[in-house]
Amino acid sequence: MKDPNNTRNTAPRRGSPLWIYFVVVILLGIAACVTAFSGLSGADLDALAGTPVFWILGCFIIFGELRPIITPGSTENNGATTSTTFSFAALLYAGLPIAAALQVIAVITCGIFRGRSPHRIAFNAAQYTLSLAAAQLVLAVFGDLATPTDLWVPDGGDLPAIALAGAVYFICNDTLVGSAVALHERVSLVKALRFDLGYQVLVHLALLGLAPLMVVAMDRSAVFVPLIVLPFIAVYLNASVSVRREHQALHDGLTGLPNRKLLIVRTEEALTEARGAEKRGPRTPGIGGRSRRRRSDPPSHRAGLFLLDLDRFKEVNDTLGHPTGDRLLQLVAHRLTHSVRPGDLVARLGGDEFAVLLPSVRDEAAAREVAARLRAALSEPVRLDGMSFDLEASVGIALFPDHAPDFELLLQRADVAMYNAKEARTGVEIYSPAKDRNSPARLSMLGDLRRAIDRSELELFYQPKISLRDGQLVGMEALLRWRHPDKGVLEPEAFLSVAEQTYLMRSITHHVVEAALAQAAAWWREDLTVQVAVNASGRDLLDTGLTETIEEGLLARGLPAAALQLEITERILMNEPAYASDTVSALADLGIPLSLDDFGTGYSSLVRLKRLPVEEIKIDASFVGRLLESTDDAVIVRSIVDLVRTLGLRSVAEGVEDPATAQALREMGCDAAQGWHFGRPMDAETATDWLRRHMQRAPEPAA
Repeated sequence: MKDPNNTRNTAPRRGSPLWIYFVVVILLGIAACVTAFSGLSGADLDALAGTPVFWILGCFIIFGELRPIITPGSTENNGATTSTTFSFAALLYAGLPIAAALQVIAVITCGIFRGRSPHRIAFNAAQYTLSLAAAQLVLAVFGDLATPTDLWVPDGGDLPAIALAGAVYFICNDTLVGSAVALHERVSLVKALRFDLGYQVLVHLALLGLAPLMVVAMDRSAVFVPLIVLPFIAVYLNASVSVRREHQALHDGLTGLPNRKLLIVRTEEALTEARGAEKRGPRTPGIGGRSRRRRSDPPSHRAGLFLLDLDRFKEVNDTLGHPTGDRLLQLVAHRLTHSVRPGDLVARLGGDEFAVLLPSVRDEAAAREVAARLRAALSEPVRLDGMSFDLEASVGIALFPDHAPDFELLLQRADVAMYNAKEARTGVEIYSPAKDRNSPARLSMLGDLRRAIDRSELELFYQPKISLRDGQLVGMEALLRWRHPDKGVLEPEAFLSVAEQTYLMRSITHHVVEAALAQAAAWWREDLTVQVAVNASGRDLLDTGLTETIEEGLLARGLPAAALQLEITERILMNEPAYASDTVSALADLGIPLSLDDFGTGYSSLVRLKRLPVEEIKIDASFVGRLLESTDDAVIVRSIVDLVRTLGLRSVAEGVEDPATAQALREMGCDAAQGWHFGRPMDAETATDWLRRHMQRAPEPAA
């Protein structure tokens, strides 16, 4: 069976160690052929042409190369080629020139028929020639040299010489091939040779052991030669049935890729190898000059598992039917297998979900590079049935031993990372316990957060928004903080990502709204009439109870709707359900103004932007912070300010840290700003004192 993960047909990069190795072996093979053929005479060629047994041998060698015996667990790359029996028999019977010529013709014929690359055909021809030449040298030491005009039929006393020649043939052949595999897959020679050494020894023992019997049969009569083939036919048929059954059990029927069962086997092998390499890995000097490995040292040998899922593949099946979808999956399988490194494994788990095993990977950065290459390969447009498709995929990465100690947990965490990549629209994500809703740390934090709500450990800090024209206060943004009893004051990034995917987010949002309204009411009672802004997530806008909570809170405290502002991120505009929800319409009817936060980091639709009850646009701090150093960022900020003014809205710059940035924004026409230059986030008591001082003095332009 053809291995879809095989990349040996890809030519090595010129100047690489593999390329140099190929050149050396091929040149040595050519030299061996020239030396062998130089000893042929015209009489030898006449004898060769007039002996039918050589033509029969040639046919058998070609057939043996074309149809290797592939047993369960082997592929066309390491399957047993029965040509070994016949070419070694030709070496014993008529000498090196005849054996080498027949084998080279068979390799070239097989290579052309199978579509192998020229470099691979040349290497295989040289590999066999050198192995046969090494065996010929052993026979020459014993004085057993044959020619087409002086045929040699061994007897019982010649078996030790033949056994030694066969052993040298095997060692030379296996070492030449193993070295190429080691360089191609970037593994050690010992690992490449050890992979299937037992199988190769057993197979070559049987194939080479039949060669003397073949010689005896050839010497008696050419009619006996086909009889030797009958056992091979029986072996072929039995092996074919076994391999077909094994292939069906371990491979996907549509794409030919390994399935989950084979992926488990290969992953366990890779993890075992990584564990062994880690034990033998680099160590730090210890007492008495002995090396030892410190517990704090990062792992030096990692394995990686990717989980890859096609985005919007269901639309293809629903629109064009499953036959087109199946062809698309086959194309995806082809692109993936030609985008990974030699030795990596691509498997299909089902549907549009694929897995990629990296038996060896340096670190997270290297894993990201491979994932980026996979996504780039899939992003090339595809044409099927006269239509063009743009494929995208989300990739989750989990590494051993960093993220999991075994296959099941590695796959589970790669799955978590993949869904994080889908939700965040980042394309590639590496597993992070903080984003795993099922991780022990996450579950523990959820428990603490639930108790924090009941214990009133969640607290609002306030940061002012100041007008750049006259220095007046525009509003105060409420920023959530968690006074953790053990970890101190935590900012939202440390815990909100955990809560956003659970029911706790609703409780937190309602708590924040109630606290913000209570603080606004306290300020308004002191004639500190300031608008308080609170952040709302996409999940909040799908909560029909949010509007009711806000309305009841405003009425209970006698506050107008303008006293509260909701800040939503620009990404919410991309979310159709959140944008079109009844909550947004109800908030608009209630008169609650919206502020669009982090503007410039998403892909807003101007039509949606104009239709939403938005009163201000907040320019993301990533652009504002580089305003004075980056011309591109300055252009972006100026464009946003002009756009916001055209729409009749207020522009607010976030992250203003110094007076120079504030002055540049004022010159651009930005309306207001927020940042440490104007005031850091303050608890309620400190913010109240700040408001009293700020509102009592005459307003002046902000510096």
